[in-house]
Amino acid sequence: MAAGPAGPGTSGVPGPRNRYADLLRVLAICLVVLGHWLLTSVSYRGGRLSGASAMAAVGWSGWATLLFQVMPVFFLVGGYANALSWTRHQAGGATWAQWVRHRAIRLLRPTTVFVAVAVTAVTAGRLLGADPAELALAAWGVALQLWFLPVYLLLIALTPALYAAHRRWGLAVPALLALGAAGVDAGLLGARLPGIGYANYLLVWGTMHQWGFAWQDGTLTRRGSARWRWRPWALAAGGAVTLGGLLAWGPFGINMVGTAGRANNTIPPSVALLAFAAVQAGLLIAAEPAVSRLLAGARLGQAITWLNGRVLTVYLWHMVPVVVMAVALYPTGVLRQPAVGSAGWWALRLAWIAALAVGLVPAAVFLARFERPLRRRPAPAQARAPAAPGRSRLAAAVLAVGIAAAGVALTRIAVSGFAPGGIVTAGPVAAYGCGVLLTLLAGRLQPDRLMSEPLLLPATAHVP
Repeated sequence: MAAGPAGPGTSGVPGPRNRYADLLRVLAICLVVLGHWLLTSVSYRGGRLSGASAMAAVGWSGWATLLFQVMPVFFLVGGYANALSWTRHQAGGATWAQWVRHRAIRLLRPTTVFVAVAVTAVTAGRLLGADPAELALAAWGVALQLWFLPVYLLLIALTPALYAAHRRWGLAVPALLALGAAGVDAGLLGARLPGIGYANYLLVWGTMHQWGFAWQDGTLTRRGSARWRWRPWALAAGGAVTLGGLLAWGPFGINMVGTAGRANNTIPPSVALLAFAAVQAGLLIAAEPAVSRLLAGARLGQAITWLNGRVLTVYLWHMVPVVVMAVALYPTGVLRQPAVGSAGWWALRLAWIAALAVGLVPAAVFLARFERPLRRRPAPAQARAPAAPGRSRLAAAVLAVGIAAAGVALTRIAVSGFAPGGIVTAGPVAAYGCGVLLTLLAGRLQPDRLMSEPLLLPATAHVP
């Protein structure tokens, strides 16, 4: 299907910052944090701390995941932001390596701080004689959310190619990705092909990311034309019908979040999750005009922008207070331990969440400085000159290896934790460090126009 007439942003002309997209990202992170805090069950028995998801004891919790599964929003908004950023920088003459490195560093800076602190804390705990099993559990709990970063890094690296495909074929691209995801599920659930499910981390999340492209350039909305306003509603309706059929007659359950030891639609991502995401994305895009009118005030816009600048920090660190509070409050008897899912347990959730928020908010405000982009002085004219073709290719190769190394290492840490067995595993941490260093080195091989030439970015249209 052809992309049709170019909408805002597709011509390389920067559009204004979308406060509604920022608001979606802020609300999504709030629901992620609340869901994790609400359903994390910590217990202290026999002198040992343990933790698990409370979903096994709360029978209706699978239905609650329809509210708390908001990771599709991150990929939808991420696609919107990446399309806006890439078209703007491409118009300014940026190369694939320059743009990808810029976007990757925006993720890797705060992530590297988090990894360094986590490794240091686990090492210190080991030296101080902490129980290895408790240490391994804590180090696994604070690493779970890192799964998002390798997938998103891969989509950043593929954005220029995927966006070019979007410009040429439009909505046919996410449709093809969705068909591929369905094929993977058929191979996984029907033919029982081992390992094939990993492909859906790209196909399913990539489809949502592609919807973000279509939202940004108007393909899904045709801004200013009432004729095309049905498209988001059609996306939501199609997703709802598909989801209903998959849940009623397919081999998929209602659980939309990743839960260890329980059937779910997230590990790996399934077409049921994709159908759910279609409903979510369609409704949110359809609501944009009405909500955007409410966000027109300068003061509210500034507040949303301030909160949006701390989203990644909150996401990375939100499970750390869970570990700290568990160590401080459960062994000392400050918090009682009623049966999970009982009325007393739910009542204590309020105090539990309040205590976690008190610990997270000041830390997030302090640590958000690492989420902001680097501010560098303008480079001399000779540094801004285009690099030789051979040097540019070398920079791109080094960057690709660096991002791959960092992504694989983060995947390994997300699956196994920072310290399986209670000891930090040097391999993934070292691989991650090498990946970050190679990503930085790529900027030495090819001048980074994005960092050194802020005039490419209009002051009123900050890149998301």
